[in-house]
Amino acid sequence: MSHEAPIRVAGPALPEVRMHLHTPSDPGVGVVVESRVCTARKAAGFVRHLAIDVSRTRLAANFRVGQSFGVIPPGLDEHGKTHKVRLYSIACPTAGEDGRGQVVSTTVKRTIDEHWESHRLFLGVASNWLCDLREGDEVPVTGPSGKRFLLPADPGAHDYLFFATGTGIAPFRGMILELLAAGVPSRVVLVMGVAYETDLLYDAELDALAASSGGRFTYLRALSRQPQADGGPPMYVQDRLRTHGDLLGPMLGSDRTLVYICGVAGMELGILQAMARTLDPPALEAFLRVDSGAGEPEGWTRRMIHREVAPTRRVFMEVY
Repeated sequence: MSHEAPIRVAGPALPEVRMHLHTPSDPGVGVVVESRVCTARKAAGFVRHLAIDVSRTRLAANFRVGQSFGVIPPGLDEHGKTHKVRLYSIACPTAGEDGRGQVVSTTVKRTIDEHWESHRLFLGVASNWLCDLREGDEVPVTGPSGKRFLLPADPGAHDYLFFATGTGIAPFRGMILELLAAGVPSRVVLVMGVAYETDLLYDAELDALAASSGGRFTYLRALSRQPQADGGPPMYVQDRLRTHGDLLGPMLGSDRTLVYICGVAGMELGILQAMARTLDPPALEAFLRVDSGAGEPEGWTRRMIHREVAPTRRVFMEVY
């Protein structure tokens, strides 16, 4: 490995946040006020938008878009202990779904799987419980959590390129709503990746936001297992760097632009590889420090990220 001095790229100042106002031993009690499907009816999975009134908790007016909150499923686990907290990304602006910070929302996908060895059906404890809830049901909540995956303290000083897959759309829905409502001059581009068109989350809502944004917000889809709506071949989110180079190239060449990545673990590697293949060295250095011993992007692995291939502070990643 090379021992050359690392490239220092300043990141944006982030706002201060409050965290862990409710802990697992001292949860607040939220109340479900909305639960709706946020995919097409024929989607391969079941995903719901869940809104929870937290006005009786310390989360009220104390969470920020980009943070997470926790829920505690009822009952006991296989060891007879209370279920552990599950964290869910906040899917609304800092002002909440209600505009006053009293209602927080998230995006929940039911986990339905089969155990490899026993062949027995496995149902996710928290996801299925949350999706089963109806208006008026109570939810033990904790948090908020997270202080890095945030919009900057001065959001109007930056442009934004968001890459999402699946329920990784949750924080970006809130961020996009917040940026557009603030009337900042920022350019915002979302690249949303799913397998099939029916799996797209909040699709009609995002389309409407793009249409009413006056050109400030661009919504790009990337379908990996079917042709695109325009007839293009199947592709992953990183392929939009190639198909929309005229749009994304100038953005990534600007010192205003920040890159956010959220979704299934592994997606970040493909995006970083695509950036390395498509950006000129000066533009790439603003987002990625590549060690001289890293080799060609095709040979990179996830284990190299943050080591031989280190994102700068202008890249925000949250993968799971």
